[in-house]
Amino acid sequence: MTTTEHKPTAAGSGASATESFRRASAQGGAAGVEADRISTVARAVLEGVHAAIRTHQVTYPEFQAAKKWLIEVGEGGEWPLFLDVFVEHVVEEVAARTQQGTKGSILGPYYLPDQQRLPSAATLPMRPDEAGAPLVFAGQVCDTAGDPVAGAELDLWQADEQGYYSGFAPDIPDGNLRGVIVTDDQGRFEVTTVRPAPYQIPTDGPTGTLCVAAGWEPWRPAHLHLLVRAPGHRQITTQLYFQGGEWLDADIAGATKPELVLDPQQQADGRLRAEYDFVLEPAP
Repeated sequence: MTTTEHKPTAAGSGASATESFRRASAQGGAAGVEADRISTVARAVLEGVHAAIRTHQVTYPEFQAAKKWLIEVGEGGEWPLFLDVFVEHVVEEVAARTQQGTKGSILGPYYLPDQQRLPSAATLPMRPDEAGAPLVFAGQVCDTAGDPVAGAELDLWQADEQGYYSGFAPDIPDGNLRGVIVTDDQGRFEVTTVRPAPYQIPTDGPTGTLCVAAGWEPWRPAHLHLLVRAPGHRQITTQLYFQGGEWLDADIAGATKPELVLDPQQQADGRLRAEYDFVLEPAP
């Protein structure tokens, strides 16, 4: 059975997530935002903070504690973790109002680009003794007209049986349980992997300190991460969860949706099998 000898720390995960985000930003870049838009949103955020202070009569000691905590989040490299856990799901919710096709979810802090390309029927890279229940994940990618999308890419990544991600935990090989699966001529795919575990967001840093202080359970339900893309179509960023899974109804990130829950079935060979079809809408 595979074990992770050293539990990943918040500082280590934060540093990796920050570096990954900076690389992705450098590659893709962000569209310029007009000053009026920056002013409108920044003022609204500040007014929300001001309203909370007035409503709850925040004291100077509480204000100083909050300032200290904000500094620690930055110094610990935990802004990607904090924002992805507590804020991103609302940004995704707003984006979804104008989107068709498969439901989206948050990207999260553990995405790493440029993973190994794999054929439509493939096994995710994994250790020879990878622990966890064997899982076959299969389906088809179509467009909004119902036509199959050949050559679509499913950029898939997941935690292992202990809830750890390669690239963010020691002792896990680079690229473990990560890959880009390319659909066949009928848009179909079949991926062999293992069922991931729920995981606790790192609690030894300031994000965890907030959860403990507030009495929040810092857990995410087991899930598969996916970016589904094809030329001429809008990319889908989503997560797929597991029916009956622990923390499914109490996700610290608030990112679960009933449309994104898999129902794996036990097969005669002992493996679990889950099927899910994706629908890509035309690019804007």
